[in-house]
Amino acid sequence: MQFDILTLFPEMFEGFLEHSIVGRARQAGQVNIQLIQWRNYATDRHRVVDDSPYGGGAGMVLKCEPLFRAIEDLRAPDARPPETQVIYLTPQGELFNQEIACDLAERAQHLILVCGRYEGVDERARVLFDREISIGDYVLTGGELAAGIVADAVTRLIPGVLGNDESAQNESHMEGIFDYPHYTRPEIFRDMAVPPLLLGGHHAKIVDWRREHALRHTLQVRPDLIEKADLSEADRVLLEKICQEGKAAFPESD
Repeated sequence: MQFDILTLFPEMFEGFLEHSIVGRARQAGQVNIQLIQWRNYATDRHRVVDDSPYGGGAGMVLKCEPLFRAIEDLRAPDARPPETQVIYLTPQGELFNQEIACDLAERAQHLILVCGRYEGVDERARVLFDREISIGDYVLTGGELAAGIVADAVTRLIPGVLGNDESAQNESHMEGIFDYPHYTRPEIFRDMAVPPLLLGGHHAKIVDWRREHALRHTLQVRPDLIEKADLSEADRVLLEKICQEGKAAFPESD
């Protein structure tokens, strides 16, 4: 997987890309991440990439010309989505989630991540983007943190990156709900004990316990996910039990 990150502040990624899972994936050659300085595509002496908006108003707008040059340089002439995707990180984009991360990991081979700044890009530059992504309903100083999040979320889904691909499949949001609770040694810590069932070695019961508690936590914290999740009949029976315990109504899914 090739990541090209177009940014005015490549130094913001130093450290983040060198460590943990992303760093190991780079060292192993499973991903290649290139940081591109946006100003390298400006042609004036001062390498200006922004200008004041027509019609007045606060802030600056990122100019068309450097962005077109950058994308045309980074994207092969015959490249087509979904193998190559140009993604603009912006508060106005679709909300990033695990489904999008999985789609990018499975289908894309080359991601060009454009880190927005200031008041955003000249509207005419939007023809360059295959997708616009937001990481939440809030505004950041720039798209660098969002690009890092997308790169991390996608990288960990590439087969072989985690070492054990089952780790990715069992994580929160992979099935539309949260992950189940995890415990490790010691068995008792400050009078808090590991649930006895997890110590018994009965695999089928452990599977059922984990599913019930994953559903329970999701219902308590993010009931909206339950409404959208693809639930089995067994899941619905568990949820009915959980709701009856708490005297809460079971949310109907669409």
